Amino acid sequence: MPTILRIRGYRFYFYALEGTEAPHAHIDKGAGTPKVWLTDLSVAYSEGLKVGEIRTALRLARKYPVSLVKAWHEFRDAKVKAKSRKGSC
Repeated sequence: MPTILRIRGYRFYFYALEGTEAPHAHIDKGAGTPKVWLTDLSVAYSEGLKVGEIRTALRLARKYPVSLVKAWHEFRDAKVKAKSRKGSC
């Protein structure tokens, strides 16, 4: 579960084993977490955060959209390459 960004008490990350889902990030703050689609910065779901905290998480995501999407694709590309090397042995 690579961490992409830590800022203002929020941790942006994604899970390594999420299949073929579109680029998204999970954003933890305390015990709460929303899942945010990185293509349009919409909330897929949210648990345990107040509305203001979700707005702040989205504001932060809007500040770093290129970095977040780039990290997503770099990780996914590396994962695909590693999987193909493993299968070719």
